[in-house]
Formats: sequence, C-alpha cells, structure tokens
Amino acid sequence: MTDAAYNCIAGSDSEVEFADLWQEVARIMSIPAEKLARKKRQFYAELMEDRRFAALKGNTWDLRSRRKYEEVHMVTDIDDDADEEIEEEEDESLDLPKGEDEY
Repeated sequence: MTDAAYNCIAGSDSEVEFADLWQEVARIMSIPAEKLARKKRQFYAELMEDRRFAALKGNTWDLRSRRKYEEVHMVTDIDDDADEEIEEEEDESLDLPKGEDEY
C-alpha cells in the first residue's frame, strides 16, 4: 500500500490529504469494501513508519525528500533538569531492589 501511496504522491505537485490518498490507494489496490476500515488503519500505521513520507499539518502527507528539514522534524526545547527530576520520581515510585539485593 505504501508503494501505491508513494506513486500517488510523487505524481502530485504538492502534499495530499490523507482521505484523498487513502481513496486512491484503495482504488488502485482494489480493496474490498468489507476490508476498508481495517486496511485503512493498517495503511495509516505503515505511512507513519515509512521514512519516505512526511506527515504534515492538517493530516496531509508528502514525500520527505520534497520537504525542508524543519517541516518534518519537530524541534523541542527540552529542559534537562526537568528530565532528571522525572527520572528521579520514576525511580522513587518503583519498588526496585537496593543494596545487596540490587541486580
């Protein structure tokens, strides 16, 4: 299904809405009506995992190769101190063996 999606998006000049992409892939692959819902979920999961595709705002998709780095990579400002506090809280909440009983 992802190869069919790749061909659909590559033939387009810009990003494609997921609903339109799914309809085209389902038509190309002749997916029976009774399997559409299950296959749609599978297709979405495969798109998310396939590095050729970029998920964009508004549930649109494009080829990653056609997008700028900033468009397909989330930039986050992570506070390292906050991460350490979270790790300490997680360690304290777990009943892990300590001392000689430690693994």
